[in-house]
Amino acid sequence: MDSRQMRYFVALAETLHFGRAAARLHMTQPPFSRQIANLERELGVQLVERNSRHVTLTQAGERFLADSRAVLAQFEDACRDARLVAEGQKGELRLGFMMHAAHRIVPQIVSCYAGLRPDIRIVLLETTPAEIEHRLLGGELDAAITFAGRPFPQLRTVPVITDHLCLIVPREHALVGRDTIAPHDLAAEDLIAAPATVAPTLREAITGYFEMAGIVPRFRYEPQLQHTIVRLVAARLGVALVPASICDESIVEVVPRALAAAPTLKVVLSVPAESGNPAIAPLIDIIRDWKGPLAAAMPVAQPTR
Repeated sequence: MDSRQMRYFVALAETLHFGRAAARLHMTQPPFSRQIANLERELGVQLVERNSRHVTLTQAGERFLADSRAVLAQFEDACRDARLVAEGQKGELRLGFMMHAAHRIVPQIVSCYAGLRPDIRIVLLETTPAEIEHRLLGGELDAAITFAGRPFPQLRTVPVITDHLCLIVPREHALVGRDTIAPHDLAAEDLIAAPATVAPTLREAITGYFEMAGIVPRFRYEPQLQHTIVRLVAARLGVALVPASICDESIVEVVPRALAAAPTLKVVLSVPAESGNPAIAPLIDIIRDWKGPLAAAMPVAQPTR
């Protein structure tokens, strides 16, 4: 038995006439009648009562009609869903992102994507840049928003924004009164930053900023998560150089300060070079189309007067 035989039976049940049912299916009556007879023989039950003038459904036929309609509807849904997934209109997108992107970038991108592809389920994973790299290479993520780093032939990147570093200090810190901070102003400060094993691009930008001025930075605490770094600064345990995209007035316990000649950080969308998930293409289109507005939403940290 297959779906074709179910369609034959549904046509007969809806017309209650062998000739009209066969015509609906662009068949002649003899082969159509044989198909119905073969179906009844395979089921081992009589589905229709037939005589020279009337065709009626048996109780078994009534039940088989309802079940056949349900099965055919599910089959049509499955065919439609398969086409939608292949077209990138339906399915699942596993999107990883670093905490730095969670502040402004990810909400905008996800909002745009959900509006463009409402039937695609977006699975979000917030983690560290190093973990993002590992999960992308391992096939656990379809795409990720992270810092541009070392190139991998298995991955390709699309630019999102160019961020820059700013300084955050406790609200009562002496540097709050300074408009712009230079490396030598921080020579004696305890620094808080994620280790290179967790966020290599960010750590390289921070150390490079001091090394260009001939200063050896003094890292006191090295937590993995940016949120923890902010909380440690708020607790007056040190200062931190962080991406300006997370600096705003909502973090009331710390104060952002602009850095002289602040290092820049390229934020990219990273995706597998070869992927069978069509849901990735709309995400890339969004990044390319909205690159300007996204970048405009990343203000340079301005000193508080």
